[in-house]
Formats: sequence, structure tokens, C-alpha cells
Amino acid sequence: MQHNMGKLPKESVAIRQILLRWLKSRLDDEAFTWLESAAKDLMGEPEDWQLYTSFSTTPRHTGKELLQLTPGELDEAGRLRPGWKPANWTADQAGRTLLLLSYAEQGEEEFLDKIEKIFVTSDLGEAVALYQALPVYPFPERFRERAAEGVRSNITPVFDAVALNNPYPMEYLEEGAWNQIVLKALFVGSPLYKIMGVDKRANATLAKILVEYAHERWSAGRNVSPELWRVVGPFITEQFIPDLERVLSDSDPIQKQAAVLALSACDCPLKDKLLQQHQEVLDEIEKNNIMWDDIGKRHESATR
Repeated sequence: MQHNMGKLPKESVAIRQILLRWLKSRLDDEAFTWLESAAKDLMGEPEDWQLYTSFSTTPRHTGKELLQLTPGELDEAGRLRPGWKPANWTADQAGRTLLLLSYAEQGEEEFLDKIEKIFVTSDLGEAVALYQALPVYPFPERFRERAAEGVRSNITPVFDAVALNNPYPMEYLEEGAWNQIVLKALFVGSPLYKIMGVDKRANATLAKILVEYAHERWSAGRNVSPELWRVVGPFITEQFIPDLERVLSDSDPIQKQAAVLALSACDCPLKDKLLQQHQEVLDEIEKNNIMWDDIGKRHESATR
């Protein structure tokens, strides 16, 4: 496939090539020939309709099966673009991303203009494909507002496409938009352990927001995800201690373990006394090497 390598970062060209390789080994000849030809056309001097039509009809040619990438292929993806996790990508999603990266040869402004039009008119399947591919687009700093828009979506699969297993928010979103992701994930029941950078970007403002959210949930007689305390932990102050005491009195062992992990992460002088009162939980955590991701996975499977 010929392409003009002058306009695109070499990483984008490499990602396009890897998508092409994955699809070649998984699609039948007819489907792959269509996709390769459509991508080649988009690198030349395409009409606008060629982009829109090929993007929207991709699933008809590729199907929607999971790519089922091998561990080696996933490692290669992560080396090529650190944090890229296409483990749950389907053939049509990979095909659509390939077409967009091919069209990106038209240059930054043309690419951004057309992809924004596709975002605005996308159906659910298209929106998920578009948002989960945020980490592999060229000119990534230009997608901040679009990513923040995805976070505001009321459609959980669209929100999850931005928020989960996606390094883009951690790397590019401002603190306010970042905090919105974590709060909304709790609100819609999406797991925090799948938010990349959830520990790295934790902050005192977010901790305060989440404790207030917990109070609202409790007041309404509702449960609070144990994962909430992961983000609060490093910022626990004396005023939060009664909240942790409440969680420690819960009959659910996952909640108790979450409270102990959170307390273990803070510098609050009152924590030692509280931890001593729950030494058996601390011992269990150390014995079984329980981490925050374990808490998240167990809570996720318990609430499915």
C-alpha cells in the first residue's frame, strides 16, 4: 500500500500497518481486499463521501467479531503506543480506525474537520469505535474537548469507551474533566480499576467530591462502591475518619478491606488506632496480597 509519509507521525503509520496486519490474518480475502482498497483510496485524493460511506459500511464487510489478539500482538500494541489496550476491539472497530488513520494523510485540519463530523453524526457502534481509538489518533492534543464530550455522554458504552482501558484521559484531560470521569464511573457502575491512571491522577479535590457523593448515597439508603476509597485514601484527613469507621462496620468483607487499604495509604495520625482495631483485616490483606485491582474485580463480579 502506497502512502504519503510526509504528513503523519511515524507512529500513526506504524499503527495503521499493525491494524492492517491483524485484519489480514482474520478477514476473508474479499473483505480484506475491500478494506485495503478503501484505505488506499482515502490516502489519495478522496471525495468526502468516500470517507463517510466506507466508515459507515465497514461492519458489512468485516463483521463484528472480536479480533481475539494474541498476547504477543497486545504486547506489540503496547510497545507501539504505551497504554494502548485493544484486547476487546472487534474487526469493524479496527477497520474503522484503519480507515481514519489512512484519511489522516490529508493533513491535520482536514482530518480533524472530517472526524469531528463523523463524531457528531455517529450511531452507537460508530461512537464506541471513535472514542476507544482516541489514543491512536495523530494530533492527540486536539481531541481534548471531544474526549470531555464523550465523558458527558449519557450512554454508558460511549462513556466506557473513553473512560476504561484508555490512556488518553490520563494523559490529556484537565483535572476537572478527569474528576468527572471518576465520579461518573461510580455513578453509572463502571469499574474504577479499568480507568488508567486512577492512582496517578487522584487529587484532594476529587477525594472531597467522592466523600460527599458517598454521603448522598448513604442518605438515600444506597450502597457505595468499595473502589471509591481507592481514590480517597491518600487524602484522608481527620474529618473523613468517621466515614472510614462506617465502612469498617460494614458486614461485607470487600468494604472492610477497601477501608483498610485506604487508611494504609494516608498520613492521618488517627489511622493507626483504627487499623489496630481491625488487625485481622490487615493480616488477611497482607497474607493474600490483596490489592486495589482485586477489590475492583471482586466488586465488579459481585454486582454483575
